[in-house]
Amino acid sequence: MRAVDGVVVLIDAVEGVMPQTETVVRQALKERVQPILFINKVDRLIKELKLSPEEMQEKFKKIITEVNLLIQKYGEEEYKDKWTVAVDSGAVAFGCATKKWAISVPLMKKSGISFKDIIESTQEGKEEELAKKAPLHSVILDMVIKHLPNPLNAQKYRISKIWPGDMDSDAAKDMTTCNPDGKLAAIVTKIYPDPHAGYVATVRIFSGKIIQGQNVYLVAMQKTEKVQQVSVYKGQQRVSMEEVDAGNIVGVVGSRDAFSGETLCDPENIIVGFEAIKHMFEPVVTKAIEPKHPKELSKLIDFLKRTGREDPTLQVKINEETGEYLVSGLGELHIDAKVERPIKEAGIDVSISPPIVIYEECVKNPTPAPVEGKSPNKHNKFYIIAEPLEPEVYQAMVAGEIPDQEVKKKNVELQEKLVSLGFDRNESKKVKLIYKKCILLDMTRGVHAILEVMEMIKDSFKSAIDEGPLAKEPCAAVKVKVMDAKLHEDTIHRGPAQVVPAVRRAIREAMVQGGAFILEPKQIIRIDVPTEQLSGATKEVNNRRGKILEMKEERGVTSIKTKLPVAEMFGFNSALKSATGGLGFYWLIDVLYEPLPKDLEKKVISQIKQRKGIVEEKEEEGE
Repeated sequence: MRAVDGVVVLIDAVEGVMPQTETVVRQALKERVQPILFINKVDRLIKELKLSPEEMQEKFKKIITEVNLLIQKYGEEEYKDKWTVAVDSGAVAFGCATKKWAISVPLMKKSGISFKDIIESTQEGKEEELAKKAPLHSVILDMVIKHLPNPLNAQKYRISKIWPGDMDSDAAKDMTTCNPDGKLAAIVTKIYPDPHAGYVATVRIFSGKIIQGQNVYLVAMQKTEKVQQVSVYKGQQRVSMEEVDAGNIVGVVGSRDAFSGETLCDPENIIVGFEAIKHMFEPVVTKAIEPKHPKELSKLIDFLKRTGREDPTLQVKINEETGEYLVSGLGELHIDAKVERPIKEAGIDVSISPPIVIYEECVKNPTPAPVEGKSPNKHNKFYIIAEPLEPEVYQAMVAGEIPDQEVKKKNVELQEKLVSLGFDRNESKKVKLIYKKCILLDMTRGVHAILEVMEMIKDSFKSAIDEGPLAKEPCAAVKVKVMDAKLHEDTIHRGPAQVVPAVRRAIREAMVQGGAFILEPKQIIRIDVPTEQLSGATKEVNNRRGKILEMKEERGVTSIKTKLPVAEMFGFNSALKSATGGLGFYWLIDVLYEPLPKDLEKKVISQIKQRKGIVEEKEEEGE
């Protein structure tokens, strides 16, 4: 989605809009990528379901309406009406990919082919003739050319969404005008192995050009590498080029350390990195992996680093001190498909821990009174309040509308956004840091040297948010206010060793006093099952603290939308299969966090502490 400016959304005419359709449309709109629609497998409506022309039109109408509802739901105000798809404009086409035919309203007008002709040709098995009259490739290409934007237009409105730098800078001007003579700005969107070239990075160039043999700077890795080869894609092939201009997608060989989401620029003109490429859903399941034989350790490290580079939805943390290798993914199946099976195929002998669920810690009420945090030398004091974040602000963060950021100077746009979501106007001016869906505010007035210790306060805040007070799980939806501080006059007595433990301890204590509690991840999934097997599927859901949200039946298949705690979902796929005679399937729709039932909280906290080896202890004074 980051590499392209427009997408063709493909929908099965029989199945209609599926959970994955919603995910990809959401992802496209989040990246300001314009969608058009192709409804595939139309032959199934004619041959299998034997629908009349009127019934087929109803089916199409329903699919188009549902897609437009998604565009209205997830699109930004400025684009949702512009990007609605309609049959008359030609932004929707219908066809059958395997038989290579397709039609759209412009083609019907031009060629005189009617729906009746299509039904007859399909019924009579004359689809080869149909493919000559209405070739799929020309219908799709015409639709793409007419309705999807070219880079010169798209970059005008996409750059401000995907690049967090100063929009008045020369770099921004080069990118918004897609200037081939400007300084290089590009992003790696994919990394894949190639038997001949080692690794190939797929790169979208937003300004400047990439030339064979030139040096490029990797912003996140902070290093310079030489481009050995640059090519453009032609289907499966790569065609070698001397140089390629802005607005194109290229294959680059020679960047050994690039990963999906890395920013490439000119070593003489380093720019701010692009926004991280993120999946709609955060990872909610982790597994620890270690090699059975120490000699295979380096093989395992290489494998995990490579996997982390290739798939940005997997988080790979290699803790070289504790010897733990943690892989986090969207669910058990995701880790199984992307890590466990490939490791076995690579012949690395490993032991893999049972799945670990990532919980979050939150706070119920504002801290009754500011909590004092004293530095180990007793010369510095900080007064801190923790309170729950406004729900609308938190939702905007989850939706990616408010990214993590440091607020160094007055940011009117951010202030207005927060106020519109119910944030106090005065508080909106005091925001210092947004980190992992939590906010730090400096509410102090006239405190001597507060600016000098602000970076240390931010570090303490990050540390407290990464490991909450109950079980050292990450925090979410917490607002931390520094209300006051008393600082030693001498810089030497207010260094990191004094400030960090004091602030961190005060934040954790403030959360405890505000009623800290645990949130557990839940997946909203859709299960499709033959109606006669329904009871097996619902029993599986009910046995796992699941809640059924809605049920729909169509042509002997029941769709169940249900909400299940991730902690109860291990082994769900195989259990569903055995409970439904192998005929039940499920898809992920959404992931959300909800409070863990009170009766389970104590047990879960003690299990997490046991797993992490947390001993009940006070933070050491002089750490």
